[in-house]
Amino acid sequence: MLKKGNKLYSILTGSCPRCHEESMYLDKNPYHLGKIFKMNDRCNTCDLKYKIEPSFFYGAMYVSYGVGIAFAVAAFVIAKLFIGADLIQTFIAIVITMVVFMPVIIRLSRNIWINIFVKYDPKAKMAASTKS
Repeated sequence: MLKKGNKLYSILTGSCPRCHEESMYLDKNPYHLGKIFKMNDRCNTCDLKYKIEPSFFYGAMYVSYGVGIAFAVAAFVIAKLFIGADLIQTFIAIVITMVVFMPVIIRLSRNIWINIFVKYDPKAKMAASTKS
């Protein structure tokens, strides 16, 4: 279903948006909170610089708002419509969902943000290997 070359592949796996070969993050697990923002400087395969400019990932905050809303709406729908919780229980379900999934939301937002600006290039891997 998810194949290299698809933006969704890079977004969900956290792989390099240009070559889809390497993880952008030093630690793939977003729940290692001390390392959640730690990224490689460049892709070892295609030499893409991840922090395209200083403070590049500040734009991901805007994306995280939308992703957070999507998670909150999903929690609301599940709690209210499927489980039949009352308003207070639904609110608690939303808060718990946001706290539990915050590391995932942060990583997804960064992945989405960089994928807006960098497109997949299957030839980038070959170009980087010939350059070395």
